[in-house]
Amino acid sequence: MSSWHTPARHADRRPLLLARNRIKSALRAHLERDGFTETDPGALCVSPGNETHLHAFATQLRDDAGRARDLYLHTSPEFAMKKLLAAGEEKIFAFAPVYRNREAGSPLHAPEFTMLEWYRTHAPYETLFEDCAAFLREAASAANTMTLRWRDRTCDPFTVPDILPVSEAFAKFAGLNLLTTIENGAGNRDALADQMHICNVRVGDDDTWSDLFSRVLVQCIEPHLGIGRATVLCDYPIPEAALARPSPKDARVAERFELYACGVELANGFGELTDAVEQRRRFTADMDEKQRLHGERYPIDEDFLAALAHMPPASGCALGFDRLVMLATGAARIDDVLWAPL
Repeated sequence: MSSWHTPARHADRRPLLLARNRIKSALRAHLERDGFTETDPGALCVSPGNETHLHAFATQLRDDAGRARDLYLHTSPEFAMKKLLAAGEEKIFAFAPVYRNREAGSPLHAPEFTMLEWYRTHAPYETLFEDCAAFLREAASAANTMTLRWRDRTCDPFTVPDILPVSEAFAKFAGLNLLTTIENGAGNRDALADQMHICNVRVGDDDTWSDLFSRVLVQCIEPHLGIGRATVLCDYPIPEAALARPSPKDARVAERFELYACGVELANGFGELTDAVEQRRRFTADMDEKQRLHGERYPIDEDFLAALAHMPPASGCALGFDRLVMLATGAARIDDVLWAPL
């Protein structure tokens, strides 16, 4: 955003920014009433996360002798907060500035934004669905609105969200039988490609199963989610849930969900994986794919894997706070609700 600091432009944005403050205060108060402790994870880390399509900002730490050590700005406070769970914390949250490269220029994306992330130990992951619903209500009330809005789409934040498994969404909106394409914890690319004619989604010769999954999700599924009422899209296939534990109901899916309102993805939650061996395997596979697609890979945080041995069963969620503010205020762009956008 150019010239956001001019008095006239700031006067236009100021009501949205004050609403942002009220929403943050309301969510913080809600969490503290529920017994959560606020944390403040640092942004510098040895690994920014090991997801294939997340891109980080790299930097160097130099000691007094000038020796350099590669570090990153975190893409999420997840690793640090899980280490706190391993250390003995039980219910924690953070309003964390996070940094993601290759995410500028979209009305819904900014290279630096605020993540509200929270964790509950010994809690079913479905508890996070209830947390998300409560946050929608709190945000709307703090913004003095009865309706969340993004462009021409609206959502009632006071109505209980619709709970929709991913496999049901693919069947309903794309006509695909997704679970038949998952074998031994991996996606069968050809099995999914053979169905793609049903929903008229393009198939490229070099597309992986994940490529096809994402294309169907974006083109056929997401536009229908969170319209009129919020949607919790849950039980993601194992190949799309690198940090989530397998579902006890079906080994082909994991305890991962995403919250949508007005067709906008707001939150991503998990029943957390605590098996260090399996987590290392998934990280390595994702970094191999990142190397293939983008020509780079990030290191694995060995301290994080070691902490998993001490981490109790937990569920956690990351919510895009700025996007929630956008929907509660009806803002057109994420820059409109950032105090000092880039």
